Amino acid sequence: MGEPPRFPTLAEAARVWARVAALSFGGPAGQIAVMHRIVVEEKRWVSERRFLHALNACTLLPGPEAMELATYVGWLMHRVKGGLIAGLLFVAPGALAIWALSMIYVIWGKLPLVEGLFFGLKAAVLAIVLEAALRIGRRALRSGGARALAVAAFVAVAALGAPFPAVVAGAALIGYGATRMGSAAFAGAGHGATTADEAPTALGEGTPDHARPSARRDLAIAAICIVAWLAPVAALALWRGGEDRLTQLGVFFSKMAVVTFGGAYAVLAYVGDVAAQSYGWITPGEMLDGLGMAETTPGPLIMVLQFVGFLAAHRAPGDLDPLVAGTLGAAIATWTTFAPCFLWIFAGGPWFERLRASRPLAGALAGVTAAVVGVILNLALWFALHTLFAAVGRARLGPLALDWPAWSSLNPWAAALTALALALTFGARLGMGATLAICAALGVGLRMGGWA
Repeated sequence: MGEPPRFPTLAEAARVWARVAALSFGGPAGQIAVMHRIVVEEKRWVSERRFLHALNACTLLPGPEAMELATYVGWLMHRVKGGLIAGLLFVAPGALAIWALSMIYVIWGKLPLVEGLFFGLKAAVLAIVLEAALRIGRRALRSGGARALAVAAFVAVAALGAPFPAVVAGAALIGYGATRMGSAAFAGAGHGATTADEAPTALGEGTPDHARPSARRDLAIAAICIVAWLAPVAALALWRGGEDRLTQLGVFFSKMAVVTFGGAYAVLAYVGDVAAQSYGWITPGEMLDGLGMAETTPGPLIMVLQFVGFLAAHRAPGDLDPLVAGTLGAAIATWTTFAPCFLWIFAGGPWFERLRASRPLAGALAGVTAAVVGVILNLALWFALHTLFAAVGRARLGPLALDWPAWSSLNPWAAALTALALALTFGARLGMGATLAICAALGVGLRMGGWA
């Protein structure tokens, strides 16, 4: 089996996490794949078994699972300092890129070049979301029970308006209860199986001292994290007042951080519904523009929430310069989205480590993953309708209510680009970067030529 690799220093680990961050394109699946290749296969810091357990734990947590996974592994390796370095480096490149693109968007967004770029990106993003749903579905929906749960989640969210947190909580309880009763319906789903006879790793399979539960220590860590998370929101409330848009953003994204289970795509479905349809901070088309930005920059896909914060504050700046307000809105959205992730990992990580061998927990994970497939399909439907049609209403059938397009408002160029993106993704099997680049170039050409 060979000797385990040398345990890295904190400085060596920081360089590796910076490399992971720089390569983290392609949404959660691509980012997790990059992380796996580097920390499991190349560096052999942790085993496949341990990596998958950490990933399963992060999938059960609210917030972006890829960033939380980096934080979890960094924390396992080098305590709180390691987790902070891994998590912050994972976010920083994308945060800077989205801020710069947001500035360009509000200053020059009506230029044909910029409009065409985002017109093309929307088509590619739709194909990417559909591909993500199918990829997760192939992995998670291996039984009739899992498939039924995915359909039920789709109907509950899309047609019944059920709160997303309730859908995820119900799915976790179903998976947990079914596994406890001996059902195999939710066994083997999730992010993969463990492997036997793995090569020795730098961390090993034992539990480090700092990863053992300690109620006093974990409560103290939780208190520090909560104060750090909410202090900027309280400061904004004192400075700007409770009705100011910046304060509203801090409160909204703080609430969102607690209830958005199921990963980045599921979070986007929830925020897209509330920010675009309930509050009217942005339009569905702008949400798609932001997702195109997040797909083409390194870092978590959920960085699109920073774009939402920027636009929302830019449009209601109060006595501030609109660009300053937008920058502050982006900052508070990013902080309240990601700061809680450190709380979940640093205070909850020891307890997840204690549950590494729990079959019912694995069943709960499988239930959540199955439900998330249905939620992602709802997100894909929402994106498709607002990408292809200029007018979308609601069709009702008894208790069911679905978004329904005005067929006469179909944009033929958007439909053609979407068909091309689907062909490139599923037929030619081009990578995400190539598909985005081709669709963006064609979008620019169509808009500059006056066709779209």
